[in-house]
Amino acid sequence: MTSVYEQLLVREHLAKATPAGTLSEADETRFKERVKELLDEQNAVIVAHYYTSPVIQALAEETGGFVGDSLEMARFGARHPAKTLVVAGVRFMGETAKILSPEKRVLMPTLEATCSLDLGCLADEFGAFCDQHPEHTVVVYANTSAAVKARADWVVTSSIALKVVQHLHDQGQKILWAPDKHLGDYINRSTGADMVLWDGACIVHEEFKAKGILDLQKIHPTAAVLVHPESPASVVEVADVVGSTSQLLKAAGELPNETFIVATDRGIFYKMQQENPDKRFLEAPTAGDGATCRSCAHCPWMAMNSLERMIASLETGSDEIQVPPELIKKALVPLTRMLEFPKD
Repeated sequence: MTSVYEQLLVREHLAKATPAGTLSEADETRFKERVKELLDEQNAVIVAHYYTSPVIQALAEETGGFVGDSLEMARFGARHPAKTLVVAGVRFMGETAKILSPEKRVLMPTLEATCSLDLGCLADEFGAFCDQHPEHTVVVYANTSAAVKARADWVVTSSIALKVVQHLHDQGQKILWAPDKHLGDYINRSTGADMVLWDGACIVHEEFKAKGILDLQKIHPTAAVLVHPESPASVVEVADVVGSTSQLLKAAGELPNETFIVATDRGIFYKMQQENPDKRFLEAPTAGDGATCRSCAHCPWMAMNSLERMIASLETGSDEIQVPPELIKKALVPLTRMLEFPKD
């Protein structure tokens, strides 16, 4: 389970995570044009996550790239004909793209953009945990390293995790789940499956507070609450809709409410507002600003993606994702199961 060493490792990476600086309008325009030139020259396409900055998401859309959740990103990258994928997100997303498209070059604005779930689930310790439960089917969240995926029977994203575990439970299988304990608990309570859970958490979603949401609802009584299942159980319990980023986006468009309280990374507000310009989106309260708040509703590693770093990567070929062939072969098996699992 999560060791003191792993907790310290997350803190160390947090201390090093330097978000992109604010650009002037002129510099932003100039950098965007340079990125476009490089994409054309190198037959490259941007694959961006909802949690990256609005400027990155907008540029991906303008250049024929893609913005989505990690499952949609994986599918897009695997089928797109570009020879180079520029993955704007965190490192496990780049590794997933490389595993699914080993013949392509996969670049990232920075390889230092990681994830607390990935850092808190080291391959050796996870392998030992699996060995302690040999009768369990190993299901790991996409927010893990290639080495952890290679040890799994299934890889899932939050958009299909519940359905996959329900499918396995219906077959009478016991589940070993890693690494997010909150998502695992939500799935466990929803399916009744026999599950053992790794002790990991997302630093963004773990900070949302049920009391804060309820207090905010008193001010906005008609607001619907949208919650990502990486949040604690107390937060999930006050939600009107619980789901992945893509599922929350869909709910924002389909529900009649004009105001929404959203418990996930605020990077998603760009797409929510774009698709629903007449609606209002409010950040769910966290632990608060200052020393008690490690993320304040925004992943510090996602914030490391920037136009400047994207240019540097494309110009120099730096920050290229490399995954050993033996890991690609092993991790491809559970990832293929994920991609082939029915959407509906």
